[in-house]
Amino acid sequence: MFADSAVVIVSGGRGGNGAVSFRTEKYIDKGGPDGGDGGRGGNVIFVADENLNTLGHLRYKHELKAEDGHPGTERRKHGRSASDLIVRVPVGTSIYHNEELLIDLTENDQEAIIAKGGDGGFGNAHFKSSTRQTPRVAEMGEKGDTFEAQLELKLLADVGLVGFPNAGKSTFLSIVSNARPEIADYAFTTLTPNLGVADIDDASLLIADIPGLIEGAAEGKGLGDAFLKHVERTAVLLHLVDAYTENPADAYKTIRSELERYSPELVNRREVVAITKIEGLDKDIVQHQLESLQSVVPAETPLFAISSAAHQGVTELLRELVVQVREARAEAVPELVDDPDATPVIRLSGKQEDEAWHVVHNEDHFVVTGTKIEKFAARTDYSNPHSINRLRDIMRKLGVSHELERQGAKGDDIVVIGEVGEYRLSLQEQ
Repeated sequence: MFADSAVVIVSGGRGGNGAVSFRTEKYIDKGGPDGGDGGRGGNVIFVADENLNTLGHLRYKHELKAEDGHPGTERRKHGRSASDLIVRVPVGTSIYHNEELLIDLTENDQEAIIAKGGDGGFGNAHFKSSTRQTPRVAEMGEKGDTFEAQLELKLLADVGLVGFPNAGKSTFLSIVSNARPEIADYAFTTLTPNLGVADIDDASLLIADIPGLIEGAAEGKGLGDAFLKHVERTAVLLHLVDAYTENPADAYKTIRSELERYSPELVNRREVVAITKIEGLDKDIVQHQLESLQSVVPAETPLFAISSAAHQGVTELLRELVVQVREARAEAVPELVDDPDATPVIRLSGKQEDEAWHVVHNEDHFVVTGTKIEKFAARTDYSNPHSINRLRDIMRKLGVSHELERQGAKGDDIVVIGEVGEYRLSLQEQ
């Protein structure tokens, strides 16, 4: 089933908990702390795959969750890190969060970490010092990133076929490539985009057959509104006009208008125009239709008359498309990246590295927010008083406790860490 959109919950795995453990070997008195660290939670990684052309396999998968990391154990044994969850999507897939574009996967094998797994918590062996010989503190593993992602597929093709329904787009694609679209003598035969590869001389063209457009398509009429987005990433547009159209010039202008209303940038896209279905027509009629088009088509736009069924003019048209595509690709300027081999990590906020914190006094409690303090709070085991006291120590070192006192907080007041109020503690040490 073809699908060009999907909504999924992506969840990185939680990190494994650190362990509280002490050596208990025979003949060793007062063995020191030997609790190991927890393993890292798995990442959710999206990979572009040229062998896919639909998001149908993700349409009903509401959650994509990576594995959790394993907890640490005694003898300083670290928990095993979880495997990453690899999610394959078609080339041309865009990933959004709250309508903000996170990344475009536009090249085969391009990959990105969409939801990062949480780090494992430190075991108590990590906290031994000259003044703390028997630490009974271990950290919880961090939660992985979790959010709703919107996926949108825009076909990435060399050539996009546009034109009215029944203009001959599907027939053209079936003749020049290995694609087998449905073909019939009625409008809207094509209900989903079709892809085909056309080989010509020493070159290949990936061609996308976009379902027929009608006047008003940009506003949702007919099928055009759902599929116009697939035209956006094609290098060249091949605009087909039925030779039996009463007024080819008007037909051409209507489609061009819809393209411009959807995206003004499309008007400047390289274009080749061809009258189709000329088999059996007198040369005078074909010439008249060509002249009608010439009156409205830009002077630099190549114009052809073809018959897909009779293979007339098709080879010449394909050769021109190869030239246009090569020139269009040469004009494109690739983005520069610092490390092309690195897998980018998608961050939901530009403040991820911000170590600042804020304190707000509400009616019956205080709210502390900030990336670093929330990170420590998330790794605290609230069932362990030693862990809670460690969090209080960290708050003092960061200056949070001083600010709480300045705003009137007392020992038994409740402090909520994080805007969602997930972590709560009393200032009174246990």
